[in-house]
Amino acid sequence: MSIPVVDFGAYGLSGRDVADEQLHNLGEELKAAFTDVGFVYLKNTGITDDEVDRVMDVSENFFMQPDDAKRPFSRGSFAGSANHGWVSLETERLNPRRPGDLKEAFNAVSLRPDIKWPSSDFQEIQTSFFLRCKELSLRVLRVMAHSLGLDPGVFLSAHREIGTDENGTTLRSLYYPPVNRKKAKEGQLRCGEHSDYGSITLLFQRSEGLQVRRRSGEFMCAPCVPGTVLINIADLMQRWTSDQLVSVVRLRLFSADFELSSINRSTGFCCPLLGTPAHVSPWLSLPSPMMWL
Repeated sequence: MSIPVVDFGAYGLSGRDVADEQLHNLGEELKAAFTDVGFVYLKNTGITDDEVDRVMDVSENFFMQPDDAKRPFSRGSFAGSANHGWVSLETERLNPRRPGDLKEAFNAVSLRPDIKWPSSDFQEIQTSFFLRCKELSLRVLRVMAHSLGLDPGVFLSAHREIGTDENGTTLRSLYYPPVNRKKAKEGQLRCGEHSDYGSITLLFQRSEGLQVRRRSGEFMCAPCVPGTVLINIADLMQRWTSDQLVSVVRLRLFSADFELSSINRSTGFCCPLLGTPAHVSPWLSLPSPMMWL
């Protein structure tokens, strides 16, 4: 089964509201995709290719600097925002049984005015794109709630602190530097097997190699589809919906024996939730009362 493409134009960022029938139709399409596959490509979201290119270009310019220039912006260097900042090559291993992932990252988490950024252009472009992704995410969450027969605001209320230190939602720019695959460590990948832990993730791809796991257990390619954003369900959303919507394991392979840096980049917008116990219980009837105990 391939990942479906859904036209989100009826509720894209260029419009203010959506008719009930359009909301219903969008909801049915998203629910089918998130139930069967856990992923969907959205087109006509209102986020343009130019916006995506700008955030990827400014991120790549940062990544191309020497490590000594990037180190002052390392993750863990910002008081009150532990996940904000640069992550160096091989620091993360999303599958702990594998060597460190062959990627760098910059996490934009907090939009506090006192947070230090690599440059004013970097801050402006990252912040603008963060807010655009936030708006799109809230629209997607509203459609999802409608499709599940929930109050349209039920997911929105759990994401109300996006962009503050009270919420871990992250705009995550990833860079896959040139590497000779034959010189990689045994079992080493661009990004190890993992699922996301929050509600939903928006992924803007400019490189191949992403693989997602089918319900059968086999992996399939999730290629770059021009003009789309790839959205997936994360673990807490699966829990909230009592496994009706599925959080799928994925990984990123090498796309060639030797990869060029100019094409190996992506940007993700990952939406964790407010970290309070009140937001952990499923909202739908559980198929088994013991499932989440």
